[in-house]
Amino acid sequence: MAAHSEFSSNREKLLEHLFIGEVLKHLWCRGVTTAEFLRPEVDSGGYDLVIACNRIIRHVQLKASHSLAKTARQNVHLRLADQPSGCVVWMKFDETTLALGPFLWFGGAPGERLPVVEDYQIGRHTRRNLQGIRLERQNIRVLPAAAFSPVASIPELVGLLFGPIGTPNA
Repeated sequence: MAAHSEFSSNREKLLEHLFIGEVLKHLWCRGVTTAEFLRPEVDSGGYDLVIACNRIIRHVQLKASHSLAKTARQNVHLRLADQPSGCVVWMKFDETTLALGPFLWFGGAPGERLPVVEDYQIGRHTRRNLQGIRLERQNIRVLPAAAFSPVASIPELVGLLFGPIGTPNA
């Protein structure tokens, strides 16, 4: 569908809202009604969302690609590693229905910092300069898909984000 590339910014926000809704729905069904979702005013900290739940604060960088995409890597900003409990959630989604999942995860246990990213390849600008060179982006690291752990569902992902959460509502 051409709309996925032509309106990629709109799609990105839509997927973010769907992600928040799915996480909130799961938490609600587990008896958690006080989770907080915050968005930064500017995009310079390396994260898209801050989620507070279960006494854990997560700085989350969201990535998305449709389930048939051949995307083999993601760019991660080094500033994400400065945040307590920083993590990257790579959402796969159905191109037709926009259903989320499965997911890929790069992060530590709740309360732990992001695993080391400094050792990964330095990212490059997508455009070339006047000399035809794609300059390095010193604050960006390129993580291959193999650096991520597969996550099948939102309940499994919430467990990685916040640890054990309540009991299901009856």
